[in-house]
Amino acid sequence: MPNEVLFFLAVLFYLGCVLLLYKIFGKNGLYIFSVFGTLLGNIAVCKNIDLFGFSATAGNVLYASTFLITDILSEKYGKKDATKAVAYSFSVMLIWLMGTQLVLWFTPNENDYINESLKVVFGLAPRITAASLIGYICSQNLDVFLYHFIWKKTGDGKKGLWIRNNGSTLTSQLIDTVIFTTLAFWGVYPTNVFLSILITTYVFKALVAILDTPFIYLARKIAPMNEKEKAQAPQNRHESRRETAQ
Repeated sequence: MPNEVLFFLAVLFYLGCVLLLYKIFGKNGLYIFSVFGTLLGNIAVCKNIDLFGFSATAGNVLYASTFLITDILSEKYGKKDATKAVAYSFSVMLIWLMGTQLVLWFTPNENDYINESLKVVFGLAPRITAASLIGYICSQNLDVFLYHFIWKKTGDGKKGLWIRNNGSTLTSQLIDTVIFTTLAFWGVYPTNVFLSILITTYVFKALVAILDTPFIYLARKIAPMNEKEKAQAPQNRHESRRETAQ
């Protein structure tokens, strides 16, 4: 299957998973995907692919989808809950960085067959993860700040949703791309390949940001199942007490 087709399928799959987890688990579902997206994204970004004739990385869609999460949290719960997602993912990535290196420090025995493969993947972890940590903490906090800044300027109406969603995400994605790509890949690839990765990484992340617009409109309408249960719980307790009293 062509990479271009897989790109759009990945957009639908990952953004669809964000809404599904949100529907089932509420805010916790968004936190779960935020952590998952940053972890797998750090591995997938090591894989170079061709998209529409340009060099790119396989982690673009997955990592870009995490910006939808902070926007949903900002839109429906506020700045505090949005920054929680950033803090959770940052903390897990930090543990991931130390944990992957700890795995490599163990001396394999004669029956081992996977250590060399782990070296290839986890060997890049310090630089990739460090670059990702710096880019992530800067860009995601900027995304949350800009989302609420634009919100104050345009109001919280439905008409302005696409402005605060795309305005905050497109700007923060640019900052993230420049920071991450420079720290992770400068000197690793020839300059022309590096510039191609930098430019196309932003272009594809920007494309995901635009494509996620309908998803945030859908998220605004979603009533998570667990929040419905919590809302019904006080009423059920009240009815139970009344029945007991009778």
